[in-house]
Amino acid sequence: MSRKKKRVRTEFRKNRAPRPRQNEWTRRVHLEGIETPDDQLSADERISGKGELTRKRTVVGEQTTSAATGFDIVPDVDEAGTLHGRVLGVYGLSSVVQSDDGRQFRCATRRLLKTLSTDQRHVVAAGDLVRFRPSGVDEGIIERIEPRHGVLSRTSRGRQHTIVTNVDQLLIIASAAEPYLKPNLIDRYLVAAERNHVAPVICINKIDLVDLGPLVPLVGVYSQMGYAVLLVSAKTGQNLDRLRAQLAGRQSVVSGQSGVGKSSLLNAVDPSFNLRVSSVSAESQKGRHTTTTARVLPLTSGGYVVDTPGLRQFQLWDVVPEEVSGFYRDLRPFVSRCRFPDCTHIHEDHCAVKDAVADGWLDARRYESYCHLFSGEQD
Repeated sequence: MSRKKKRVRTEFRKNRAPRPRQNEWTRRVHLEGIETPDDQLSADERISGKGELTRKRTVVGEQTTSAATGFDIVPDVDEAGTLHGRVLGVYGLSSVVQSDDGRQFRCATRRLLKTLSTDQRHVVAAGDLVRFRPSGVDEGIIERIEPRHGVLSRTSRGRQHTIVTNVDQLLIIASAAEPYLKPNLIDRYLVAAERNHVAPVICINKIDLVDLGPLVPLVGVYSQMGYAVLLVSAKTGQNLDRLRAQLAGRQSVVSGQSGVGKSSLLNAVDPSFNLRVSSVSAESQKGRHTTTTARVLPLTSGGYVVDTPGLRQFQLWDVVPEEVSGFYRDLRPFVSRCRFPDCTHIHEDHCAVKDAVADGWLDARRYESYCHLFSGEQD
């Protein structure tokens, strides 16, 4: 069923066009003493932000929610001569788009999309389904971004950094050593997955470097909450068959801190990927950035997986502190038993969550992770 065309008043970015007054006559008169002829001054110049400086315009399209695409509107386009495709990667001002027939095009983005008001750092992300118009043998223009689902994003300098879209599974890659395991970072990814209705899978790599005994309590806590946990080694191949089965036929994204072995695991799963890898810094125990942009990689077993750059921090986007407890599966059953309906579970008396921690029903480390996340602290 085709969309019903509507004329929608929508907001654009501030200062999307140059000011009509180019010569700055007043400043030149005061600073340089230049006399301005009367016939060169505009008698009806607006100073109220109207005309080309206005931030609102009428666009033909479909009204939508900001969560769907990051915009308030899906612009209408003439689909004649356009193709449907998926963004495989974004490289500066251009994106690589694969059409439904398998051809790849290097596409620029329509100016209308780039000037619509949005909180996003970049309007196009890996995984986006788009309508684009070919303008050459292997070039084109992205005309429209289709509504998204399964979005993984984070906050970056107060704006939304969309890492990948249209996935149904998030593989949270951590390492048992080199660099050391960060359970609180895993918890942040779990909240993002719960928030965006993406199935999370915790994958701990480099188990060949450590004794597995100390990992058992951590794995047990996550497993009791119903999360899938895989202990793998890209070097020895241990449990890689389980990882392949987890990826087969799914639309997945792998994400985690730098140096945990995301690209190495994908190379071990499918050697045809031939992704570039490097070792962890011996001095800082931090990974070196070898993956610079998110890339969609088709799997021979069906579906695809998105390799993403390593992250040092993962600050949640569009999650307010009052929502955090609802995204912690283990805290959820106790929240409704608190005496106060607006309990933060941090400093109040008669708090069922704090009582559960004291009685051993809740893992103390998970509760501390919740407190860090609620207070906005970065790990």
